[in-house]
Amino acid sequence: MKTIQKLTDISTVEGQLIEYDNNDLPKLPLDVEPLPYAAPSEQQKKDFCCDMLDGVSILNIPRPKNALEEQELVDKFLSGLKKLFDKNNNWTFVNMLEASMDCCAQCNSCSEACHLYEMSGKNVMYRPNFRSEILRRIYHQYIKKEPFAKLRYGDMPLNWKTVVRLGELAYRCNLCRRCAQVCPIGVDNGLIARELRKVFSQELGIAPKELHEKGTELQQQRGSSTGMTPDVVKDNVEFIDEDYTEITGVGIETPFDKKGADILLLHNAGEVMAWPENIACFSLIFNAAGLSWTLSSKMLGYDGVNYGVFYDDAQTARIALQHFQAAKELGVKKIVIGECGHASKALNVIADRVIPYDLQVPREICYVTLNNIIKEGRLKIDPSRNNFPVTLHDPCNIVRLMGIVEPQREILRAIAPQFREMPCHGVNNYCCGGGSGFAIISRNNCNVWRNNIASRKKFWQISEAFKDCLGPETKKYICAPCSNCKGSIRDILEMHELFEKNSFAYGGLVELIVNAMVDVNPGFIKWGEEE
Repeated sequence: MKTIQKLTDISTVEGQLIEYDNNDLPKLPLDVEPLPYAAPSEQQKKDFCCDMLDGVSILNIPRPKNALEEQELVDKFLSGLKKLFDKNNNWTFVNMLEASMDCCAQCNSCSEACHLYEMSGKNVMYRPNFRSEILRRIYHQYIKKEPFAKLRYGDMPLNWKTVVRLGELAYRCNLCRRCAQVCPIGVDNGLIARELRKVFSQELGIAPKELHEKGTELQQQRGSSTGMTPDVVKDNVEFIDEDYTEITGVGIETPFDKKGADILLLHNAGEVMAWPENIACFSLIFNAAGLSWTLSSKMLGYDGVNYGVFYDDAQTARIALQHFQAAKELGVKKIVIGECGHASKALNVIADRVIPYDLQVPREICYVTLNNIIKEGRLKIDPSRNNFPVTLHDPCNIVRLMGIVEPQREILRAIAPQFREMPCHGVNNYCCGGGSGFAIISRNNCNVWRNNIASRKKFWQISEAFKDCLGPETKKYICAPCSNCKGSIRDILEMHELFEKNSFAYGGLVELIVNAMVDVNPGFIKWGEEE
């Protein structure tokens, strides 16, 4: 495997810095083979800087055509960095960012915690502190302009190659913040990667189109990141109610625009198309529990997705504000966020920093709501209906960022007799591989990189959780209560044909609850060929 020799290679070496060889990567579980890489085409190399780092292009940065364009790229980058370290422009995160610039001891504890570093064959470029150290040197040398910065912190030539490669490196991170958790002095390399993304979006106008054009921009134009308008969503939910009334044997009616309800439920709108059973299960559970709740048909009132949290503060704020406005117009007491980790982070954590307090509405993550329903005995449950091996994937934004670890486990202990933990669970969990937007980025060969490297550790965790019952004979359920996580886990299982080979099923928490409800027709969850 071709790799870099020293940090300054990012500024000086021509052409692609590293090249992958699947033979150098850790062996995949269950004797499956990694996907082959497809190199960028000659036309892609001509138009974009897609052969500068590792042959994977997520940002699609236009290739400068001359020295003037090269310098313009550097100047815009420096302009963005200056704003990043100015509290009038970046009051949200500048204090934490500056602390991370001053405090790294280069102990590499973060590297040992990082699934990308481990699963890339421990390639030095994927150390979390690799990109951080590049930015740290640039910060002291070009932003603070400290005397003797080159001697004290190390030199980092700043040219268009540095900028391009640093931009792509910001997207070789799932923002899972496992590195920040283990750092003995509190450096947050995940935050640094995200703030770099912000410079490219807010200053250079460069962001993955799945997050921006087809994400936050489409959401503001149409009301949903899926492109569905309010009327289309309402029609689809009516069809879901009808279908799952027939499947479950329980009448399901989802309320819309109910004024003065206690709860506004925010779904990830992708569930409407990809996992309609999740929509139906929430409606069934909330109705059976006697909750006062509603969905909103207001633009952005029915889609909890907020991809801005991955790359752009302004987009994050625009969408979060509309979520709050929808709740205020209905006069609800609180917002409950469905099974979506990044939506929970955006509206519970980041919104506190970007939205004035008087415009906010109380929020609750659905795990807490559902756990209260189960503990209060509001549902008739028969745990024997879930008497098959079940394991839990912990969405990083829920357990590590927000510290919500036990509510989902209390539910599983109550409804799933064979619940078992993955190795490295709870706050020590590994990302599904789709975190920070990768679950929906599929251009070029990004999906190959995600499945071969980013999702590789999660695949190991799943195989280890079920190592005593692998094979098609025993039905097994992977509980992943997050839309993006479900997408990544689905891709792992589909890519390696594991639905049939190992009788895997995957889904959320609400599906398991409904499967255990005595009033529901048996056999709600399907496996393999039953799908």
